[in-house]
Amino acid sequence: MDILAPLVLLTPLAGFLVNALFGRLLPRRVVGWVGAGSIGLAFVFALLTLSQVLGGQKLDQSYFTWWQSADFNVPFNLYVDALSTLMILVITGVGFLIHLYSIGYMREDAGFSRFFAYMNLFVFSMLLLVLSGNLVFLIIGWALVGLSSYLLIGFWFERRSAVLAARKAFVMNTIGDVGMVFAAFLIFLNLRVLDFQGLFSRVHDLPKGGMVITSICLLLLVGAVAKSAQLPLHTWLPDAMEGPTPVSALIHAATMVTAGVYLVARMHLLYDWAPTAAATVAVIGGVTALFAATIGTAQVDIKRILAYSTMSQIGYMFLAVGIGAYTAGMFHFMTHAFFKALLFLAAGNVIHAFHEDQDIRHMGNLRAGLPVTFWTFLIGTLSISGFPIVTAGFWSKDEIIRAALTAAGSEYLLGILALLTAGLTAFYMFRLFIIAFGWEWMAHDDRHLHEAPPIQTIPIIVLAAGAVVAGYIPVASFLSPVFGQPVEVGTLAFWGLAGLTLAASAVGFAIAYVMYARRPQLAVAWRTRFAPIHALVEHKYYVDELYDRVFVRPGLALARFFNDVVEPRVIDGAVNGVAAFFLVEAREFRGIQTGRVRSYALVTLGGAVGVLLIVALYLGYLPWKLGA
Repeated sequence: MDILAPLVLLTPLAGFLVNALFGRLLPRRVVGWVGAGSIGLAFVFALLTLSQVLGGQKLDQSYFTWWQSADFNVPFNLYVDALSTLMILVITGVGFLIHLYSIGYMREDAGFSRFFAYMNLFVFSMLLLVLSGNLVFLIIGWALVGLSSYLLIGFWFERRSAVLAARKAFVMNTIGDVGMVFAAFLIFLNLRVLDFQGLFSRVHDLPKGGMVITSICLLLLVGAVAKSAQLPLHTWLPDAMEGPTPVSALIHAATMVTAGVYLVARMHLLYDWAPTAAATVAVIGGVTALFAATIGTAQVDIKRILAYSTMSQIGYMFLAVGIGAYTAGMFHFMTHAFFKALLFLAAGNVIHAFHEDQDIRHMGNLRAGLPVTFWTFLIGTLSISGFPIVTAGFWSKDEIIRAALTAAGSEYLLGILALLTAGLTAFYMFRLFIIAFGWEWMAHDDRHLHEAPPIQTIPIIVLAAGAVVAGYIPVASFLSPVFGQPVEVGTLAFWGLAGLTLAASAVGFAIAYVMYARRPQLAVAWRTRFAPIHALVEHKYYVDELYDRVFVRPGLALARFFNDVVEPRVIDGAVNGVAAFFLVEAREFRGIQTGRVRSYALVTLGGAVGVLLIVALYLGYLPWKLGA
């Protein structure tokens, strides 16, 4: 395992270097297969790592010392256990399918080699984040993920909207990075460790629920909230749709937005020791899940609907890890990776078919022209909606809701929020499916829709299979060495609570079916009757506008003040004032610069005589003293 773990990490890095340095010189076929092949090879190494972890092995290996001083030592060490193994399997496995899909999706793009270089860098950064055995390299990976997302979101940099979206994502994630750095400082100041093993062994040296451990966990949460687009640092995620669709799939499914969930799960011993911080995680997750789901009900851009569904599903994961149901949260992370990557990639096929039009109101009748995309998207919709028994989303989502409803204390209120979110999820996803894919058949279509090539349909078929069978993977037993065995409930309670989840999803589906399939005029009538509420939801509760007024505009005004007043009048004024002073003094001394040699000689002689008189007076050769 001490060899396999670096190989998992280094193969995407090698792909990045090849495509970044030589991509423009290589044929596109070679570029694509280097980009996808490096991730596929990393997945093979991840599978070999899995076989060793299943055999009971674990790794905490230092490979070299990155920094060393008298009392500060930072090794480059990799930490492999069941949790990190699950993460690298999903990152490389789903990431490989997304890379494979990208070969077809980006085949005509002028930046083909640059795209795959960025994608490989992104996967390398995410793998560094989850394999790092200390906070220093975790933060380095954390920052590199933010940089990679900036490059990918702004990939089409000739579009102003893409540049602004990339900048927004970078700024929001930088806020989280600062929180992470401060958390690391607090940990080192109080425990004198930065590696995970040392941290976990010493965390109980701090008072349980005390100010120090709570502050550490809340600062870590700032980083998690920013990276996973949870309230209130969520506004960058919908704008990230400006990147190519495979980027959306990679960021939203298996990698970046799940980093915050991984961080809380990895630091679960700290959060168990800081109940207030853990409760904050759960509340943020539950509120974000419902908040994002309501916004998804009013959007018409297919990718933005999926973006808000990502926020909502990540909220489920935060809710789970916040109440201590770490296994349930990571289980949903895995199933979400399959059905969300599937939904985004299938949406990419639709967007290509409609010549980059993303408005679901302009779509319809897709079963005939895009049959593979139609049926796979339906599977993804069923899975995210929690269709019973046969989809992975049912098992993982139900486990979170059950854990919340049966938790001690007031966590059952978050379980109620999760139930409402389940109903809204079924509603907005079937609203999307009914409008864009079926039931509302178009009478005439001059666009002659055609299915995507196999390089794009095969990955979504594999993901559709994962969206069905992943629910039967025994994640709980696999992660038990990390989190322990989850609390079991009786069979009657299990199916009773599952029935509540199914009822909520069924109500959401029924409302969507009636309003958008059977009686579309009803949707228009309700939208008119509740126009203010619809406008509020459609405009995302005006959070972007609020941030613009509170932060962006004052920031720009302050920048203009410094640019127009402080810099020219204070900074430049001080520099120019010093220069003007010396110019004035120079003009005073300029009068003695006559250019006449005899004047200079006379002055020199006078100065020499003066020096001799002073020296003679000092040495006592003169019979009088000054002032005598």
